[in-house]
Amino acid sequence: MPQTVLSISTRGQGLYEFTDQVAHFVRASGAGEGLLTVFVRHTSCSLLIQENADPDVQRDLKEFFRRLVPPGDDLSMRWMAHTTEGPDDMPAHIKAALTATSLGIPVMGGRLALGTWQGLYLFEHRDRPHRREVVLHLST
Repeated sequence: MPQTVLSISTRGQGLYEFTDQVAHFVRASGAGEGLLTVFVRHTSCSLLIQENADPDVQRDLKEFFRRLVPPGDDLSMRWMAHTTEGPDDMPAHIKAALTATSLGIPVMGGRLALGTWQGLYLFEHRDRPHRREVVLHLST
């Protein structure tokens, strides 16, 4: 069963598409049918399958989550106890808890069975740049 680890560099909060890297891994595996598991090895970012045609979708998602979980220095977040890693850390953990850290994607005919406008994204919830590791595991 093919496996690999992708390294994704982020520049701070936002969505980072990595569909092409995953599609390349699936093609290189030679698998015709199977199930791809995508897993992020961090607790302050997450994974999304989301529209990749209109960049406004990414902007709106980022804004929605900012409103849902304000930054740690917002007055409404004074209740937080976990603050040693900065005001963006605990909100990042909350956002990751509300989204996915693992995705399953069918592989059909040697290709990801994504819809026309679907892309795979790492959703970075921290303010500063990070290097994130995403594990790909293909079960055939």
